[in-house]
Amino acid sequence: MKTESVQVKSMGHHKGNLKSDIFHKIRKWFLSLGPGIITAALVFGPSKITIASKLGAEYGYTLLWVIVVAIFFMAVFTSMSARIGIATNQSLLTTIRQKWGKRVSVAIGIGIFMVAASFQAGNSIGIGIAIGELTQTSPVQWIVIFNIVAIGLLFFKGFYKTLEKIMMLLVGLMLIAFTTTVVRVEPVLYTVLPGFVPLIPDHSLELIIAFIASSFSVVGAFYQSYLVQERKRINPKVKQSSTDSLTGIIILGIMATIVLLCAATVLFPKGIKLNSATDMAKALEPLFGKNAAKLFLCGLFGASFSALVGNASLGGTLLGDAVGFGNQLNSKKVKYLIAAVMCIGAAIAIIFGKLPLELIILAQSITILIVPFIGITMFAIANDTAIMGKHTSTVTVKIFGFLGLIILILLAAINVKELFF
Repeated sequence: MKTESVQVKSMGHHKGNLKSDIFHKIRKWFLSLGPGIITAALVFGPSKITIASKLGAEYGYTLLWVIVVAIFFMAVFTSMSARIGIATNQSLLTTIRQKWGKRVSVAIGIGIFMVAASFQAGNSIGIGIAIGELTQTSPVQWIVIFNIVAIGLLFFKGFYKTLEKIMMLLVGLMLIAFTTTVVRVEPVLYTVLPGFVPLIPDHSLELIIAFIASSFSVVGAFYQSYLVQERKRINPKVKQSSTDSLTGIIILGIMATIVLLCAATVLFPKGIKLNSATDMAKALEPLFGKNAAKLFLCGLFGASFSALVGNASLGGTLLGDAVGFGNQLNSKKVKYLIAAVMCIGAAIAIIFGKLPLELIILAQSITILIVPFIGITMFAIANDTAIMGKHTSTVTVKIFGFLGLIILILLAAINVKELFF
């Protein structure tokens, strides 16, 4: 009897250890998702919701394939950047400085800061409009409040951990809001599936280019190496893999797809056009009631606030690294630069009430020059065996990375034509 009792206890102990091991592995995997989730959250801002809504409202399900293409190449370059972060013990701009000189790294850092600051107003406006519509109040006060909250977060002890938790919470909010909305809308599967077959309807090229250019964010991918190294520095026990970032990018694709499905199911059959993300919420209300509109606005708030914090962190960190202030998120100088991006965006949003055309042109002009160059530098470093060692890109990644560079150069050429000719 004693032997049986010992065996039962042993089996119970073994099962307990097994459960503990599984829980430990899941926890480690969940912790490793942070950098990818942050990148997804900073890329999926209010402008993304607007463009995805317009794709669905104007062309139905026809352009679903565009999301797949954009997310695929975003995943390629994000995993490339993550591998650089894993392979090296220094920042990506430091590696660029050593390989091509200080001027190149400073130009990239300043360029990214200017782009981040230029587009930050849109994130502030998204927050103001979302909460303003939900509460039927002026958006200005919410722009001020949430920028103060965001700046306050910078000075929490362990800002990266705080950032990671907030981004996961906001991405969760977006997923719940948009998924619940699409379930209520009920798109029919057999009408959706043909949209994954590449087809370019008349007059749709401009929207396709806008979506690919904003979703295939090389600047966001570039920042992934910094996030991976920050995670490695704070918690070295968490094993990092370049594929960890893919979960966040896939979530980015899922959210864009859900927004397009909502617009294609609700707006396209009725021929309703829209110009902003809040138009989507207004269109949902008569059909599905106030709760559907409120849910969509909650998703818009999540997208706007996460993009506001993430975009500012990106701009401030890379400028700090470029000018010699370092790149760690717990550095006071870096935090001041991140706060500066937020203040610039909030000021523009309050003064103009929208993103001024001149700033859009400035940001696009800088992007045209800097994005292909960033892509080329990342591609070159990821394929440099002396720097990367065993983390050098595989042949498959090299092929798709090269195709991604061609897309970036083509997008730049089209933007040059649109802006200057």
